[in-house]
Amino acid sequence: MSLSPKRNQWRRRPLPPGGSPPPTPASGDPAAPSPVHKDQGSVVQAALYREGRRVSTPDSLAETFRQLREYPDGMAWIGLHRPTEAELLSLAAEFDLHELAVEDALEAHQRPKLERYGDTLFVVLRAARYLDAQEEVEFGELHVFVGRDFLITVRHGAAPDLSAVRRRMEETPELLALGPEAVLYAILDAVVDGYAPVVAGVQNDIDEIETEVFGGDPAVSRRIYELAREMVEFQRATRPLVAMLHALMAGFAKYGTDEELQSYLRDVADHVTHTSERVDGFRQALADILTVNATLVTQQQNEEMRAMAEAGFEQNEEIKKISSWAAILFAPTLVGTIYGMNFEHMPELSWQFGYPFAIGLMGVVCVSLYVIFKRRGWL
Repeated sequence: MSLSPKRNQWRRRPLPPGGSPPPTPASGDPAAPSPVHKDQGSVVQAALYREGRRVSTPDSLAETFRQLREYPDGMAWIGLHRPTEAELLSLAAEFDLHELAVEDALEAHQRPKLERYGDTLFVVLRAARYLDAQEEVEFGELHVFVGRDFLITVRHGAAPDLSAVRRRMEETPELLALGPEAVLYAILDAVVDGYAPVVAGVQNDIDEIETEVFGGDPAVSRRIYELAREMVEFQRATRPLVAMLHALMAGFAKYGTDEELQSYLRDVADHVTHTSERVDGFRQALADILTVNATLVTQQQNEEMRAMAEAGFEQNEEIKKISSWAAILFAPTLVGTIYGMNFEHMPELSWQFGYPFAIGLMGVVCVSLYVIFKRRGWL
């Protein structure tokens, strides 16, 4: 049986205009999502499925465990958000989850990884979403336990929106009937698809930064640094996914993965490889922009220093001219001052050539100083 047409419709089905989800089914409908009860703690939603269709919506974890035992061929899909230690220990006891995986899910802040503990697969994913208002990338963490008849998601953060994944899977029962592996691949696809708006937002930020760099904005260095740090986090989220998906593909034959899921996973691997390459390109581009910005800042500083040096040189030239003319004018002033003193006994007062001599002395001193300053380039 081929699932390709319906699978493609499920994967790329857009939300209605305005981003609102479709109307919630009536409470009596078995496909209706379970409300969040006060006694559920951090349980976002729990449901039991048989042959790809929801058959029960338990109100608590204990009820989920009880009903799963009544349906040996059923599958439990439990969604948790920041669960308590008691809730995870309860799940660990019921589904035989490994203590190391439970510890990771409790502490969070894990790098993306894929671990297999017996019959249970433990996957850590880093989701991301772009915040337009703050122009920042927000990261969330998702832990997934996959067993033979159950799938548990433990979410730390706002992303990704797993309710949309559940809704789309329930709209494609043929795919959901393939079991927990199909749900895991759907979650992987949702996480990877969530990277696309982030890539677009970062690309727009880089374009704006390039404009600011060549526009001489002094605050652009801080923005480059902050975006570069976000790209480091983004790279840590995407790069390990490539190896994780290849590890899953390597186990196709060993674990008898359905052919449709194999093609689906390859498509997800192509998307994450493309995203990882884009992120690597962003980091290199930001490093280049930072280098260019540093060069432009240095050039601007050099130009300012050169302008200051030229202004200082011109000021020195003016000071030389002023000093030269002051010295020239000082010479006759000195001579005139000496001969202007009203002393009765001065040798030159009764000299017939005293006046011409004084005038000549003034002229000789002034001309001599002018010639000296002119040769030195002061005038």
